[in-house]
Amino acid sequence: MAESKATLSIDGIVVADLPILSGSAGNDVIDIRTLGNYGYFTYDPGFLATASCESAITYIDGGKGILQHRGYPIDSLAKQANYLEVCYILLNGDAPTMTQYDEFVDIITNHTMVHEKLAHFFQGFLPDAHPMAMLCGVVGAMSSFYHSDLDIEDPVQRMRSAHRLIAKMPTISAMAYKYSIGQPFVYPRNELSYAENFLHMMFSVPAEEYVVSPTVARAMDRIFTLHADHEQNASTSTVRLAGSSGANPYACIAAGVASLWGPAHGGANEACLKMLEQIGTLDRVDEFVARAKDKSDSFRLMGFGHRVYKNFDPRATVMRETCHEVLKELGIKDPLLDVAMALEKVALEDPYFIEKKLYPNVDFYSGIILKAIGIPTNMFTVVFAMSRTVGWISHWDEMLGQAGQKIGRPRQNYIGEIDREFIPLNKR
Repeated sequence: MAESKATLSIDGIVVADLPILSGSAGNDVIDIRTLGNYGYFTYDPGFLATASCESAITYIDGGKGILQHRGYPIDSLAKQANYLEVCYILLNGDAPTMTQYDEFVDIITNHTMVHEKLAHFFQGFLPDAHPMAMLCGVVGAMSSFYHSDLDIEDPVQRMRSAHRLIAKMPTISAMAYKYSIGQPFVYPRNELSYAENFLHMMFSVPAEEYVVSPTVARAMDRIFTLHADHEQNASTSTVRLAGSSGANPYACIAAGVASLWGPAHGGANEACLKMLEQIGTLDRVDEFVARAKDKSDSFRLMGFGHRVYKNFDPRATVMRETCHEVLKELGIKDPLLDVAMALEKVALEDPYFIEKKLYPNVDFYSGIILKAIGIPTNMFTVVFAMSRTVGWISHWDEMLGQAGQKIGRPRQNYIGEIDREFIPLNKR
């Protein structure tokens, strides 16, 4: 709702009065949609000060360390809900009743199987292909299996697509892992929870059933929950932009997977593990901490601080508790995990880190947990994509349900040549 006007003046001349819109929380925004009528566009590389949409799904205040899904604080959801409850909330707007929750779980459970022909798609990949490459290709191919159910104008069909994607992503993700290590695919089991099922499909083999630890399953569920959505980040914006063209949901989610694959986005916890490998042993921790403090040194501690959260990452507190629970139960003797715990101690006690607010973030702890569970580093971003699918599809559905949506079409500040004379090839 427009509450006031922002006046745009050029060289002292009033060019335009632009409406100021207020949301339910966060900064007010200046509505610049009519600015082009006055001969101007805004220039904002990276969209650092641009609201691209109206959304009621997720609210973030990085300065205050706030992350809420549909108004529910993330720490409450991580401690008191499970991932499928959070999926329901993101998709539908409110926490489910027991009846609604049971119905939703049944729907997701009944969609976890994939078509056998879809499983054959993996045979087209080389065994050493990155699991994210497989995920991107197979998710995009899903549209060829549901071509009679792709009317994006129909809310019922959109929701069915959402349910299929949430249900089948763990199955496809586990298939990508199994194919990469040369083991047979493991089918989902309906009596298991969402997190238990994923672990079962990852680690069971025909010769030996995988016994899922309740502590590990809870940790996996929390990782899913804490990565479920994060407002208008790069991959979510990619999904929305693809969806604005009318592309089918599977193509849009594949686009989100491709965007998340970028190391500046979804590869943060993978980067944390690579950093730990670089440090290697406990006796080198002090050396690398000193290097991190040295501005002339290119070494950076990964997994500390956050671009959005300026005081603390609200997800990290829950993830830290979960991380220590997992390490205590599994009792793993791994030098890299010892290095990680030593770095955590430094970050929480060293005045330099405290002053600069370089606290361990969710990526630091989730990377340690995934390694302890036995998930290889190249699967970390796959787990992230699987978790984030519900956020992507919720934003996609919200966008398509809003009136007056148009295809995304950013403008540019052109800096190239103009009005050049073209000389025929034989005269050049």
